[in-house]
Formats: sequence, structure tokens, C-alpha cells
Amino acid sequence: MNVENTIRYAGIYATKTPNKAAIIIAETQQSLSYKDLHEYALKFVNIYDSFGLLYGDHVAFLTENRIECPALQCGAHYAGLYYTFINTRLKLPEVLYIVEDCDAKIIILSAQYCTQELVDAIQQLEKKPIIFVLDDSNVSGIIKLDSLLKMASIQVNRTLLEGNEMLYSAGTTGQPKGIKPELTRLPVGTTEIIANQVEKAFAVTDQTIYLSPAPYYHAAPVKWCRAILTLGGTVVLMEKFEAEKALETIEKYKITHSQWVPTMFHRILDLPLSILNQYDYSSLKVVIHAAAPCSIPTKQKMIEWWGPIIYEYYGSTEQIGMTMSNTQDWIDHPGTVGRAIYGVVHILDDEGEELSTGKIGNVYFSDSAKFSYHKDPAKTLDAYNIKGWACVGDIGYLDEDKFLYLTDRKSNMIISAGVNIYPQETENILIQHSEVMDIAVIGIPHPYFGESVHAVVQLYNHHRASDDLIKELDSFCRSHISSIKCPRSYEFRQDLPREPNGKLLKRLLRDEYYLK
Repeated sequence: MNVENTIRYAGIYATKTPNKAAIIIAETQQSLSYKDLHEYALKFVNIYDSFGLLYGDHVAFLTENRIECPALQCGAHYAGLYYTFINTRLKLPEVLYIVEDCDAKIIILSAQYCTQELVDAIQQLEKKPIIFVLDDSNVSGIIKLDSLLKMASIQVNRTLLEGNEMLYSAGTTGQPKGIKPELTRLPVGTTEIIANQVEKAFAVTDQTIYLSPAPYYHAAPVKWCRAILTLGGTVVLMEKFEAEKALETIEKYKITHSQWVPTMFHRILDLPLSILNQYDYSSLKVVIHAAAPCSIPTKQKMIEWWGPIIYEYYGSTEQIGMTMSNTQDWIDHPGTVGRAIYGVVHILDDEGEELSTGKIGNVYFSDSAKFSYHKDPAKTLDAYNIKGWACVGDIGYLDEDKFLYLTDRKSNMIISAGVNIYPQETENILIQHSEVMDIAVIGIPHPYFGESVHAVVQLYNHHRASDDLIKELDSFCRSHISSIKCPRSYEFRQDLPREPNGKLLKRLLRDEYYLK
């Protein structure tokens, strides 16, 4: 069967397995069946239609993790709309920027984020989106969804056309950019790229029970939860990640598949051994990590504990391609992020020439879906080469077996005394030291060299920080790579600034030095 030509979406399972749990909230056991999920989504299609939204229009959501998140997503997807889950950690001006930039016709808030200050500010925007609230609220200037949902019909008198998420970049190098995939104008369930990928690579089926512990506004929860629902599995959504609660959830719901960021691994492994040994993990078949590099000691510990079921993938919010490595791949090819499972990887130099095996260059993908940066045609044009291959700024190389290795992002490059230095190469060495839990290597101002290489180090035990350890780290680094790539200075911190999805915010570290 050619899965790419098969109509598949959550609504199929509203007929096949109507009473099966589509979504469960881990902490409260609240659940939504496939029948309820599908009907909820159909009601939203009619609500959006009644407020005049057209194919390709935009809706935005600002809410904590809750049972409605996948339902809101399905409703917008069925309606042929773009939709954006807004990062709940953003400040008011940042939220307003995204609401305005994405041209949202409607924004849906939970009561937790529905403040009079926010509503008043949204109403001052030039395009004044309609504001819905999911819960009861005394804030003025809003429409309560409860009454609309009670009145809305589940009979939709038009074809359901595929919508898509428009995610925003983290804004690590400036204002966040909306990443806009092309809409297909095809019926819902026709081109489920992520579902097809996870089905093939990670053996996701309608028997999968998937644990999603991260905030829903990140790329992985948005994309993967819809993929699981497309394939008829069950999503177990955590309201908030807590290490022991996650382990308890694995046992309680017999989780088969889960996705994490390395920070979560660290927090789990920091638990007492008595807690780690308290729960049953035998249901686990696939444990995935992505979004940020995982230290070798941490990954080894996870493999020793849970077995050879640890997978890693590399992709981008732009969805230009995807690579995957399983446990054996990682053992046989240390440091790899895997081989391509979507798109074809090419390594090009700055002149656009394809490089040979082992040569470091710009990572491009061909044979994948097209995207644009919202309202930024110049940046979009810059992402594609003359052949239509796409690059999002990552640097790396391929080995003889076509395994991809990332060495850095171009925007992180340090220029010291005229030499281009990719800090991830240095980070990849220092993270192997037994004392190092997390590492960020950045360029800081230098009066003679322009920039010098500086390491910000998080230790497993912060009390071990000392001048002697700096000397040890420096010696360790110099024994593995050229001295020019090694840090000229070090500092120790108890935590590095990372997003909940694991992305390291190097800009914040650099700003401390450049804004002085």
C-alpha cells in the first residue's frame, strides 16, 4: 500500500474506533475520544466559517498544555487555515508581535492568559483580530467559546481542505520569523508528511501510546501529536514536565513511544536511584530525543537503563528534511544525527559546489516540501539555491555511509584573528569530559583578534568549579583539536539558558559581553 496516496486523518478513527481515547491528560486522566475530537474539530470549522475566515487565513492560540490543544489544532487543520500556537513564556510585546505578524483573524486564549491588559492591547492592533476565550472569564472585549460550541453543528457543508501549522523560529538572532509551508488545496489527510515519516522510521501504528511532555507551542508536540492522531494512536499530554511524573506516566499508561529533549534526560537521571527503579518501563519501544545535542555520558546512561531503544532525529522547523539514527547507528557512527529519511542531504561550499565525503559545508536538502519565511521574501530566496535545494544555516558533513554530522550553525561562527571557527566542534569535544553536563562556546569581543573563543560550562556538580578544572578542560580540549579552536577563557554557571525544547539561547550569553 502506498501510504502517501491514502487519505488518513483523525476523522477516519471517529468511525473506526469512536470510543478510543485520542488524547489523555497525564496528570488529571481527562480524555477525549476520537468521536469527540472529530466533532469538536467540525464545530470549529463551522465557527470559523461563520466568522468569515477563508482558506489560507490564520488563527492563533495562546494556552497552556490542555485537552483542547490537539482539538484546536484539528479544527484549524480541517478548516484549511494556518495556525500558530504562541509561546506562553513570551512577554506582552512579543505576543503582540506574533499576533500582528501572522495576520491572525482570530486568537483563542485560555483563561490563564486572557488578561484585560492583553485583550486591550490586541484591540489596539491595526487589524483587530476577534478574541475567543476557552474558559469562563470576566475580561471584556472577548467572545466565550462555550456558547458557540454548544450551538455549532457538526455537519459541514463543504470539503475539508488541509491547513497547516505556521511555527515561529525561536528568535535567537532577532525577531521570530514565521515559517510558512505551502498549502496543498487537497482534502484533509492527503499529504501527511510527518505521519508518513514517523510510521516508517519509528513504527508508529494505531496501537501507539505516545507521551508528549513538552509545551505544545514547540514544533515537535504540534507536528508529532497530529501525526499520532493521523495514524490512530493515543496522545498522552503532560500539562507540565516533571521528571518523576513522567516516569509514573510511562508505567500508568503503558507508553510505547515518547519524545524528549536532553535537559529532560538530565532531570530524570538526577532522581534518586530508588525512584528510577520504582516504575515499570517495559512498554517502551521507542524513546526519541531531538532539538539539542545530547552529551555522550547522558546518552550512554539512557541506553544502559532503557536499552537500545534510543533514537535521535535532526530536522528543522522549516521541515526541509529529516535524518534519523537508532542506537546501533549512534554506537557505530559516534556523533551522527543519522541518515536521511525525508529529503536528500547535500553538502555544498559557499560557492554552491557539492563537496566530497568528510568535507564540512552548508547542509542542503532536496526533494522536500517548499516553505517561505512569512513576509520576508529575501530570507526565503536566500534559503534556496539555484537547483531549489534548501538550507536553514546548518553546517556539517557526510561520512562514506551517508550519515550526517552537524558541526554548527553558520550564525554561530566565530571569526578570531581572521580564522573561521565553528564552536560546535569545540563543544563536541568538551561535552565528552566527565565533569561537563552542558556547554556553550561563543565568541566574545577581543581588542586584537576581533573575537576570542569563550566557553560557558555547566557541571554535573557545580561545587567542582575551580581554576584547576579549567586547566584540566583546556588540556583535554587541546589534546583533541587545534589550539586555535580551544577556548581562551572559561566560566562556570549553574544553568545555561535553554528553551523548554532544548534550544540553547547563545544570543543571551553573547549579549552579556557585547552590550557591556
